[in-house]
Amino acid sequence: MHNFEIAWAFRELATLLEVKGENSFKVVAYRKGAEVLEGMDRPVAAMSQEEILSVPGLGKALVANILELETTGRLEVLQHLRKEIPKGVVQALALPGVGTKVAHKLMTHLKIKTLQDLKEAAQAKRIRTIPGLGPKVEVNIQRGIARLEEQAGLILLAEARGVAGRLVDFLYKLPVRRAEVAGEVRRGEEMVEQLELVVDPGVTDWKEMAEVLGKHPLLVGDMLSQEVEGQWVLLAQLRSGIKLIVYVLGEAEFIPAWLYHTGNAGHWGRLVELAEKKGLSLGPRHFTGNGFEPADGDDHCEAAVYSALGLPYIAPELRDNQGEIEAGLKGQLPGLIRQVDLKGDLHLHSKWSDGVNTIEELVEAARKRGYEYIAITDHSRSLAIARGLPIEKLKEQKQRIAGLNQTLQGFRVFAGIEMDILGDGRLDYPDEILEELDLVIGSIHSGFRQEGEKLTNRILGAIQNPHVDIVAHPTGRVLGRRDPYGVDIRAILEAAAKYDTVLEINSSPDRLDLKAEYCRQAKESGVKLAINTDAHEAGAMADAELGIIIARKGWLEAKDVINTMSAKELEEYLRNKL
Repeated sequence: MHNFEIAWAFRELATLLEVKGENSFKVVAYRKGAEVLEGMDRPVAAMSQEEILSVPGLGKALVANILELETTGRLEVLQHLRKEIPKGVVQALALPGVGTKVAHKLMTHLKIKTLQDLKEAAQAKRIRTIPGLGPKVEVNIQRGIARLEEQAGLILLAEARGVAGRLVDFLYKLPVRRAEVAGEVRRGEEMVEQLELVVDPGVTDWKEMAEVLGKHPLLVGDMLSQEVEGQWVLLAQLRSGIKLIVYVLGEAEFIPAWLYHTGNAGHWGRLVELAEKKGLSLGPRHFTGNGFEPADGDDHCEAAVYSALGLPYIAPELRDNQGEIEAGLKGQLPGLIRQVDLKGDLHLHSKWSDGVNTIEELVEAARKRGYEYIAITDHSRSLAIARGLPIEKLKEQKQRIAGLNQTLQGFRVFAGIEMDILGDGRLDYPDEILEELDLVIGSIHSGFRQEGEKLTNRILGAIQNPHVDIVAHPTGRVLGRRDPYGVDIRAILEAAAKYDTVLEINSSPDRLDLKAEYCRQAKESGVKLAINTDAHEAGAMADAELGIIIARKGWLEAKDVINTMSAKELEEYLRNKL
């Protein structure tokens, strides 16, 4: 048994013990033991009991468990806990706001056994009666369950990328020669139905790889294998509810297979057509003919295939058969924006409204990301639920930021606001207040059910105001939970181009708003965009990576995005807009 298989068992055991309310020292010991096992180079299966006991962090109780797993392939205490703790309680741990302590309370106070039991308890407002919980936890649980129901068979790109990364990292530990992500995740689809991996096991027996992978905690049920036209394919179900497909390949097959399983059918079909015209043979697992010989090192690179077909390398995000082949043949593919091009984040919330961090903490986090600037854009006064800033508080914050800027070297904080576009179309602050700020974002946070024309006119009114620089999350969608507003996106793009107003690509994992299609239309209309995170805590600035993916999928270059400008260039750009 591999070390990481034992570590998985220890982590699950720690979680179930914590849900049950067992001794915290025991819980910590199992988690520490899992970390130790995952960090060991030598397999415990090759060690004597005395040698295992000498490893720091593996005490007698854990060593006894290790030996039991090595001998029997199972852990009796874990089997007992799996039966004792209802499945619905374990599933609840995936809901927002539900950790092991909350799960323990749900199990002991409400006798929850299934997610349906939990849903009914939330609807009956019984969760808020549990000591230490309350309406907020109850609402979060209801929303989480609704999201699971609505997104059945689909998960957010951010979640899929996280799962894919963990599985690829794990496969390299087996080890395998090469493992890569393909399909919807690699193309950057905003919602993912299945996770596809292409794997060259190398010297590792693929059947052993399948057996161990099938036990991974991210998977449920059995790992199935089937032979399709001489290739082995592994199939499993992920705990997130989507399918996992693993294509098992040899070294020579890897690149054409990776290419085949990344682009959509239309993109692949065009590549096959080009290959035939050049006397080449391109298939899902081969690329041969007409004297094709990849240069040294190119046998591990898709660029060699594209080059042989007379094309520049086409980024995975563009492989949707949306004109990328034609653009490539004409030498007109865009030089897509990269993460390194971003110089700052222009939509951040601090403790002054509903954020977690101080402005100083946000500055520190941004500097660690290599940024030159940020904009503090807390909520405006009408959004009371988010502790929106009254005018006097906004002025106080602006003064604080001015003082902070005097102390910073090589970094700039822009004083801004995320201002509500009110239900009647008015803006939340008068013009004389807005003109004092460095940056103004206009957003809709209420009246979502209004007619599309009225919603459109609210946004158009903000665009036409000379003090509004950016319109945030322009279509208002929340992936899997709320459809976009019924707005006229064409009218919004035309107005944004006319009044030089920037539209936001909101990088929050459940927004990704604007979507890629509209980003491309914005570029074609001459509209500038901003890739922002709308972060309410410093760590969420990392979500900018998702915004970059959507921007790339929308054919955007660095020049199309205002926060690729330097601080000085951006300051001048904002000043000239007025």
